[in-house]
Amino acid sequence: MKSLQNSTQIIADITEIFSDWRKQKLPLSIFLGMCFNLVVAPVVYAATGEEFSRTQAWALGLLGLVTLSLSIYLFFVMFVPEKF
Repeated sequence: MKSLQNSTQIIADITEIFSDWRKQKLPLSIFLGMCFNLVVAPVVYAATGEEFSRTQAWALGLLGLVTLSLSIYLFFVMFVPEKF
């Protein structure tokens, strides 16, 4: 009986998390950006010929993602201002 109650609580918690993700886009965006950086950072590390440390490559990849995101955002703000 206890395991059934625990599994019901877990399902309720997961449902609540998914409903909150739809309302709050920033935490989901940050999480997806960090996951995407797990792919970008090794590419940056390999492209620099191992001159940077792994931490520097990770930070450089994150900086590149932020710069690209801001560029896309500003492009849309300039050309479609009525949405904002």
